[in-house]
Amino acid sequence: MKRLGVLVALALGLAVSGAQAAPATFPTHVYAPYFETWTTDNLTTTAQQSGARYFTLAFLETTSKTSCTLAWNGNRNDPVSNERYLSDGDIASLRNLGGDVIPSFGGWSADQAGTEIADSCKDVKTIAAAYEDVISRYGVTRLDMDVEGRSLNRTDGIDRRNKALALVQEWAATQKRPFQVSYTLPTSASGLEPTGVAILQNAIANGTRVDVVNIMAFDYYDKVTTDMGTAAINAATGTAAQLQRLGLNAQIGITLMPGLDDYPKKTEKTTLAHAQQVLNYASSSGLNTLSIWAIQRDNGGCPGVTGSNSCSGIMQNTWDFSHMLQPFTG
Repeated sequence: MKRLGVLVALALGLAVSGAQAAPATFPTHVYAPYFETWTTDNLTTTAQQSGARYFTLAFLETTSKTSCTLAWNGNRNDPVSNERYLSDGDIASLRNLGGDVIPSFGGWSADQAGTEIADSCKDVKTIAAAYEDVISRYGVTRLDMDVEGRSLNRTDGIDRRNKALALVQEWAATQKRPFQVSYTLPTSASGLEPTGVAILQNAIANGTRVDVVNIMAFDYYDKVTTDMGTAAINAATGTAAQLQRLGLNAQIGITLMPGLDDYPKKTEKTTLAHAQQVLNYASSSGLNTLSIWAIQRDNGGCPGVTGSNSCSGIMQNTWDFSHMLQPFTG
């Protein structure tokens, strides 16, 4: 996702302490908003206030464009060995509430800067080991690959990522660990862009199972789209047809950006009515995931501001979007 601000870190290392076990499988349908990990926000407190129980943690990336060392948002001072959200019991508390987390790799800043791990790290086995470490250390059952920006056209990185994920899937099967892969990809208002289709074609070629294709239903850059609810539904319908043509048996997710998008300025506005429209479609169509970018935006603290990370830019009550979308989980 597009975001501003400082990035936070996670470094590659061997898991030395066990996280409280995650649920064996995710709910059939889940609302899992993105959670900005460069903030000081607490997962459990956010869950208690918003009603959301599952969070997609944004983002894991490497510390440089030649590195294989993962960090939360690339911050060298917050390595995996620090066990962020584990050492303070935050994830354990969240799981006690019935929730869980999905670590997400990449994101706009990393994909632009070359610090998405499959772009910066040239060794497939090392990339796979980094994924496995996050799975083991955090006890998670799903990883999200947020591929956008320049990473959409880095064919070497695309191939390394899918090869590494295939190795992790083999490892998880041997370990008898439940494991899902979601790909979060940009979309047009009618379906995946050609770059997203190419990523999935490469996954198929590498024998990589893609469990969820999560479309970013915002920032269309077409200067035409204004009905964000209908556009999201059309994009999901178009994506479903594309997956069928590919022969890819993946479920679909939709991520909305509450309020005013990044671009075009103040023309793409996702309202609560649009979110309700998408929720109705997702519930009737059997979608797997609903999300927003990001839960820290789910408030009306900055009417008229475009593309903020901390408010939606529209008039709303705090947590309005989450209160509406959370019942999708189940």
